[in-house]
Amino acid sequence: MKKCILLIFLSAPLLILGQSKKLKLSEAIKMAKKNSPEYKAVLNLSQGSYWRYRTYVAEFLPQFRLTATLPNYSNSITRITNDEGQDIFVNQNQSRIDGQLSVDQRVPFTGGILSINSEIQRIDRYGDVESSNYSLTPLSLNYYQNSLFFNPYKWDKKIEPLKYEESKREYIERMEEISLSSCRLYFGLLTAQMRLKNAVNNLSTQDTLLQIAKGRFEIGKIAENELLQMELGHLNSQNQVTTNTILLKKTSQDLARYLELPTEDIQLEIPEKLVEFEVNLETALEEAATNRKSVIEFRRRRLEAEKNLAQIKGSNRLEINVSANFGLNKRAEDYDSLFQDYDRQQNVSVRLGIPIFDWGVSKSKRKMGEADLGLVETNIEQEQQAFEQEIFLHILNWSSKRDFLATSEKAKEIAVKRYEITKERYILGKITITDLNLAQQEKDKAEIEYLNSLEDFWIDYYTLRKLTLYDFINDEKIEAENLIFD
Repeated sequence: MKKCILLIFLSAPLLILGQSKKLKLSEAIKMAKKNSPEYKAVLNLSQGSYWRYRTYVAEFLPQFRLTATLPNYSNSITRITNDEGQDIFVNQNQSRIDGQLSVDQRVPFTGGILSINSEIQRIDRYGDVESSNYSLTPLSLNYYQNSLFFNPYKWDKKIEPLKYEESKREYIERMEEISLSSCRLYFGLLTAQMRLKNAVNNLSTQDTLLQIAKGRFEIGKIAENELLQMELGHLNSQNQVTTNTILLKKTSQDLARYLELPTEDIQLEIPEKLVEFEVNLETALEEAATNRKSVIEFRRRRLEAEKNLAQIKGSNRLEINVSANFGLNKRAEDYDSLFQDYDRQQNVSVRLGIPIFDWGVSKSKRKMGEADLGLVETNIEQEQQAFEQEIFLHILNWSSKRDFLATSEKAKEIAVKRYEITKERYILGKITITDLNLAQQEKDKAEIEYLNSLEDFWIDYYTLRKLTLYDFINDEKIEAENLIFD
């Protein structure tokens, strides 16, 4: 009676599983792509990349800015230079109010910045003689360019779109990595369920066979050594149930937390229905060369190295900074006079910097930039070869997965059938307990190896999707969908 109660207690997890939520592998992956911590991190990363690119695009649009001083009051002794060129100290008691509206526009063709400004000021003096003065600049055009030999906007126009495209492909690759993580957790729980199921069944069988062995021992048909072996096997079966119950609890928690499920009592379906599809090496390499993030990354890294070299060369030559200003202004003692007879203001500044002798610093910097560019190109070439080899080896390995899966499934069927026959023969007293234990171990091993083969099949499939960003089952590219950034 006690043994029956113990068996019911140890098999309780299986009874719960029989009544709990059923979950398919495809459903688990879909849930992970919406609920998992990895998805939330990937989404935040993608949103950051999206808004960085939006910022870059917006920086080339006109930037409107309004600034004002409301007001600036000062009552202090200040040093000034009078008309005779002497420095004297005078008491200043005044307030100033001003406002400025400016529009700045980057010029991508030249690398400079064009500004349009409008400004008005008023100064009020207090004391024995009070007065007010106004100044108006209705229009002022300014242009500034730091260097004539290096245009950073030209390079950014090539690099920034690549960064954004790279981030989108990284999003897809990370989503496929979520599929892989889900697959591993799914089969981790599935294997734990199978181990516990086998352990409970083995304990039930061991309990029945132990009673048979005791009866045979009492009538002298078996030796005490065989009875002790049966008792030892029964105890080991109890330990296996306990161990696998703990393992089931851990793996179910891992999957439930990853998918944010409200319950840890999850029943899984074995994904045995496989869709027939072919993976062609040329197609895989072509899709990978078109879709992978690495392809965009290679181009971006090469351009960044070329930009760095161009900047070094531009700074080592003749330095020319250009600043120009043209506009209208007016000064008056009353507001109405500000809008009559404008005066022109203009200013042009060209600053030259000519390197004469720098002890080879410029040449060293240029050589360093050229070496960095060569290193980047060499690394890219090696990574490209490794990239293609990874796909080639994976497809080569993939081609044998279905054969391994079919073999392991057949081995499982044979092992189960052999165990049932061996158990019947033991009950009839035709074989020893050693033969029965061996058949049981081979059955359990074959069932677990079949699950492992299934896991390898699906892991390799989702790895292939990640490497190529291509869905070979539906014969279509994997696109980033439902990206919501607001």
